[in-house]
Amino acid sequence: MDDLVTARLELHPMTVGDAERVLAGEPDSGDRWGPGYPTEGDMYAAMRFLGTCSVIGDPQPFGNYEIRRREDGQAIGGVGFHGPADENGSVTIGYGLIPSARGKGYASEALRELLLFARARGITCVKGDADHGNIASHHVMMAAGMRPTGQDERVRFFEIAWTDTTANADLRS
Repeated sequence: MDDLVTARLELHPMTVGDAERVLAGEPDSGDRWGPGYPTEGDMYAAMRFLGTCSVIGDPQPFGNYEIRRREDGQAIGGVGFHGPADENGSVTIGYGLIPSARGKGYASEALRELLLFARARGITCVKGDADHGNIASHHVMMAAGMRPTGQDERVRFFEIAWTDTTANADLRS
């Protein structure tokens, strides 16, 4: 599968080998990891991805993606699906960046691209959540077009849904 490309980023589909290196925290000679990559969240996502692969096989295109800056090729975080679509065509997403990459719009840019990608593949609903205190993540999801749908004692829930699953809406604006 090819990388998804935005104005400033490449979203590189994670392979089992990529996930194993992230989980071990040991890059190989071809990896260009930014300072602080992988984060604890990246390691958790890699572990979930490997678990999914062991149960159902590689879930691509609904797997994990390494977020790389186009200007220098450095991995600065991850974005991805928590697994394949459910019976209603719904998926759940997650994302995160290394601290030095936060606050620059990278997360919103990556999430917008992933939403366009999902919609173009017939997904009808994308869900996400963030801890109540993670206001920056709330802003990321809303900037990408997701809307709050509820909350529990720990997190606030967000989603975006489409009744027409053709990708003719421009989420990049």
